[in-house]
Amino acid sequence: MKAGKSKRYFFQSLLAICFMAIVLPVSLASNDHIEPADFLAQVFSGELPDSATVWLSGEKKEIAANILGHKPDFLRARYWGNSERSAWILDEIGKTEPITIGVVVANQRIEDVQVLAFRESRGWEIKHDFFTRQFKGASMVGEQQLSSNIDGISGATLSVRAMTNVSRLVLFLSATLNS
Repeated sequence: MKAGKSKRYFFQSLLAICFMAIVLPVSLASNDHIEPADFLAQVFSGELPDSATVWLSGEKKEIAANILGHKPDFLRARYWGNSERSAWILDEIGKTEPITIGVVVANQRIEDVQVLAFRESRGWEIKHDFFTRQFKGASMVGEQQLSSNIDGISGATLSVRAMTNVSRLVLFLSATLNS
């Protein structure tokens, strides 16, 4: 009789551990988001400038696809501000889910980058300042590369890649505002 109880206890414990292993990463990833309006209010601590769009067509679309590593799933990118200082909000797939990223560009350098919504079960570490501060001051050099080397995070390779590619794309699109 005792052997049956301990066997049942073992399987209940194993089931509880498996449940926690599945639920905990999802719950960590799903909370702690920033509303786009709050991000923009933080960036423009006064009156919010009108939004504008950059259309991805022709050469811009080809370069965007090269930067992202795939065809962009949007035809236009929305931004707030002007060619000197602008804020952009874009989505990029990490592994399977979109990551909403806010990027601020001032004088063709990244002023700030923030994860507004993270929906993946892994890679949520990219939300933290120890990671995002690597992007501050980065500009575009050479073939649409960042001037700063971005250190990866073990287990978050696809999320790091998504953040890096969005930052590169925003710098490229920001540079086209003058033309």
